[in-house]
Amino acid sequence: MKLVMICYNEAIDDEVIELLDKAGVQGYTKWTKVLGKGQTSGPHLYSHIWPKANNALFIVLPEETANKVFDHIRKMKSKVGAEGVKAFMWEIDDIT
Repeated sequence: MKLVMICYNEAIDDEVIELLDKAGVQGYTKWTKVLGKGQTSGPHLYSHIWPKANNALFIVLPEETANKVFDHIRKMKSKVGAEGVKAFMWEIDDIT
């Protein structure tokens, strides 16, 4: 099993959720108004000076489905740019 974390500009939320549907993802945990600053994007701090915010998704998936999600993310990233979406994947040793 894999844990996929997707952090993305809240402006592309519909596109990310559609991507998950296409990959066959049935469940996820979502955080909204996630704040931060990346190396390739400006600050997303949901303030008057830095008004943007991000969303983040945690999804535990079989490896094959996780790879499908990553393929879709790579395609999306080529369209929206590095600032729009970033994904990470970890091995899951146990679930209780």
